[in-house]
Amino acid sequence: MYSTLEQKYQRIQKELMAGAIALGGVFFIGTLWYWLVEGWSWEDAAYMTVITLATVGYGETHPLGSRGRLFTIALILLGVVNIGYIVNRFTEAIIQGYFQEGIRLQQQRRLMESLSEHYIICGFSRTGRQIAKEFRAEDAPFVVIDSEMESVRRAQTEGYTAYQGDATLDDTLLKVGIERAVCIVAALPSDAENLYIVLSAKTLNTGIRVIARASTEEALQKLRRGGADEVISPYITGGKRMAAAALRPQVLDFVDGILTGADRQLYMEEFLLDPAFCPFVGQSLQKARLRSQSGALVLAIRRVDGTLIGGPTGDTVLMPGDRLIGMGTAEQLRSLNQILGPINSKELRRPKNG
Repeated sequence: MYSTLEQKYQRIQKELMAGAIALGGVFFIGTLWYWLVEGWSWEDAAYMTVITLATVGYGETHPLGSRGRLFTIALILLGVVNIGYIVNRFTEAIIQGYFQEGIRLQQQRRLMESLSEHYIICGFSRTGRQIAKEFRAEDAPFVVIDSEMESVRRAQTEGYTAYQGDATLDDTLLKVGIERAVCIVAALPSDAENLYIVLSAKTLNTGIRVIARASTEEALQKLRRGGADEVISPYITGGKRMAAAALRPQVLDFVDGILTGADRQLYMEEFLLDPAFCPFVGQSLQKARLRSQSGALVLAIRRVDGTLIGGPTGDTVLMPGDRLIGMGTAEQLRSLNQILGPINSKELRRPKNG
């Protein structure tokens, strides 16, 4: 499926190409007539055809009979109609900016092809716009997909990379580089469309992390069965946060302050322990001395089997595939990242560099 802009650009391309081919056909027929029927040389036949189509009024190259003049009249009419059509299409292309649009589409394709380890946001509604703001605050590379041209223009106006297309189609996802993406967020208002995105994403990239939006509890279960790694219901999450704001306002303010926003002093980040790079796998936290070396605090550890260890002690042993959840300043988290070794995980984004 092509976007509306691509369809318009391709339409004008096809129309101009069709006009050029038709003009070439008229030229060939005229030349062939004068050569075969009138018995002229190739040069004279081609010259007569050109001046006839151009309507320059140079006169006949050789004297023509009634039949030859009737054919010449028909050739002039065909040429005028054909050239008029080409001029009309060309003028429309200039006025509508199709040539500039073609250049922009070429640039967009090159940009899409250069994306790697990026995030994909499907839908630029209120939810999608908020996700984009958070990604920008984290300096995370991402692209927005939306089927509405107005939404795409709004995303581009705000400085985001956006593509117009149906996110439920494989072709659209391939054009935004899903095979090279690390995560896709299905934030469309329709639960059915989000389920299509989950199924398509997992088929095209089995290692991608999929976050989906759900409107109902039933949809939440179906999206999880469909392969979504995380399913978020704005209504359930919103209700929980409102309750937390009422019962534990200071705790909620603190958590919000380290999870979102561009002006934070503290951050939380995930780190994947790869035994091929991390020198502390098999050691205890006390022996690894991560806190004293980096200043960052290890809040929790999630084991490969899903077990979550909250507030790990010094005796907690770091195992292969563990995911450390750390908290600290940007500098402290960068230091912790360097201590743990270069992480190359397609499941988790590397800690931001600033």
